[in-house]
Amino acid sequence: MYGSRKAPRSTARRTRRGLAALVAAGAALTVWSAAAPASASSASASSGSDSVGDAEVVCTSDRPGLASTLSHDIAGALQGRQGTSAVALYDRPSGTSCEFQAGTSFDSASVVKVTVLGALLRQAEEAHRVLTPHEVTLTTAMITKSDNASTDALWRQVGRTGIQHFLDLAGMRHTVPGPGVSWGLTQITAADQLTLMRLLTTDNTVLGAASRDYALDLMRKVVPEQRWGVPAGAPLSTTAHLKNGWLPRAHQGWRVNSVGSFSGSGNDYAMALLSTGSDTMGYGVATVEAAAKVIHRDLAGAAGGQDTGQAPAAASGT
Repeated sequence: MYGSRKAPRSTARRTRRGLAALVAAGAALTVWSAAAPASASSASASSGSDSVGDAEVVCTSDRPGLASTLSHDIAGALQGRQGTSAVALYDRPSGTSCEFQAGTSFDSASVVKVTVLGALLRQAEEAHRVLTPHEVTLTTAMITKSDNASTDALWRQVGRTGIQHFLDLAGMRHTVPGPGVSWGLTQITAADQLTLMRLLTTDNTVLGAASRDYALDLMRKVVPEQRWGVPAGAPLSTTAHLKNGWLPRAHQGWRVNSVGSFSGSGNDYAMALLSTGSDTMGYGVATVEAAAKVIHRDLAGAAGGQDTGQAPAAASGT
């Protein structure tokens, strides 16, 4: 057989010793090169936390001082507010993330409509087709105007199995579709909603670029009277892609939720703000906007504060 002739014993021994040394050196190099970035990252990352009642706002950031500033200001914005709230956010340029009760379940109200859209787009991709004109009409009304009849039709069309399939692919493990046709009672968490925002704003295997662009474009075109919540206090140079949800129930009052991502002028961040237990819709809007304002302010300040203009907040109860 070609190459089967044996080398002299002494030469073979030296060859084996040399190979062993090379393997050991290579292993050491691999361990170092894998560990070095982690140590550098952990050395540069900072963290901060602050309390709201019995819960904590926890933030981490690669930008010195930002984590403690955000955790303190988010806690201050939510301190003493009626009901229960949750926050999750990321900012890619600064390597920042924050969570407050991000794993707590809330009724989705209309923010689930982005999930319905994602599930429909995934089904279309798997079928190697584009949306039909009728589907374009329904999805446009569902996102830009929060039209419930359009959502009813798409919820039935996609089906619970289709919704769950999308949730599984997206890694939204703690989201539970609402019973029957009650899409507004889907159980969501701030962490899962932020996962969805990440999915829409980065390359992935779940939704292609055309699907992501379509979803973000609809979220950018939400009608003016529904552009409250996460855009409150946003720098004017940012483009907001959002979806809000609001739902009154006999138990625990109003559910008021707002999720969205922000791009433009070097910005690349997103947040999910959920609330329940408000006496009025206006009070719930004021709660989520209080958190949104400090988040925008702190991120803009940490980035250098080049843009001091801010988007107006909605007129709402306090």
